[in-house]
Amino acid sequence: MDKSIASMQIQEFAQRTGVTVRTLHHYDRLGLLRPGARTESGYRLYGERELIRLQQIATLKFIGCSLNEIKAILSGPSPDLGETLKLQREALERKRRTLDRALRAVERAQKLFTQSGRADWNALQHIIEVIQMEQDKTWMLQYFTPEQQAVLAARKSELRAQGEEGWAKLIPEIEAAAQNGLDPASEEARFLIERHQELVNLFTGGDPGIQAGLERLYADKANWPKTFKSPFSEEARSFIERAKKAHSMSCV
Repeated sequence: MDKSIASMQIQEFAQRTGVTVRTLHHYDRLGLLRPGARTESGYRLYGERELIRLQQIATLKFIGCSLNEIKAILSGPSPDLGETLKLQREALERKRRTLDRALRAVERAQKLFTQSGRADWNALQHIIEVIQMEQDKTWMLQYFTPEQQAVLAARKSELRAQGEEGWAKLIPEIEAAAQNGLDPASEEARFLIERHQELVNLFTGGDPGIQAGLERLYADKANWPKTFKSPFSEEARSFIERAKKAHSMSCV
């Protein structure tokens, strides 16, 4: 670490990092980036820890996270810097691929307009489709921190191999139970929600943070993209909730 930036006052830190003093004051008020120490006179002091934190904030903002989302992401234990930078690189590469696809679509629309002097419906529609498709691919990620996303990505093969088959068998059974009026307090219902919980646990890996993210996802139905459909009907989801209460189980 450069000793010259081990304990800088806010003006120098702002100048050397390219942010404004006003921004640093705002981050301090939000609890996003607090100074590591203060002088005897009460002036804020910033060093290596604050530099790392500011870099994380800047990258997450660029990726598209709101300040509230960034605060939630950074509220957990501080991960290894090397791993954090790796995750940031991967997120930025995904964003670059998205931008490249959108840029190619815009360039095509621009070329067609230059040639004809008229808006090309198909070209403009394609821009919308490219952007919407990319948003639909990544919208679920907002409910999980970058670290949690890395854990899920590392277990992708396991989740696909075991989870897809399990859900494919269980979903029709729960739908049938709901449609046929199965008593949620019955032993048959208990068996169904036990299997449901096992599959949820397979996804979360027992991580309470991932569990909380999954719960936020399903509670935020109003913001789901139109292309995403819940795996269960409302009738089946109501059955799961009633069975869960009857048997005192925590399911999603």
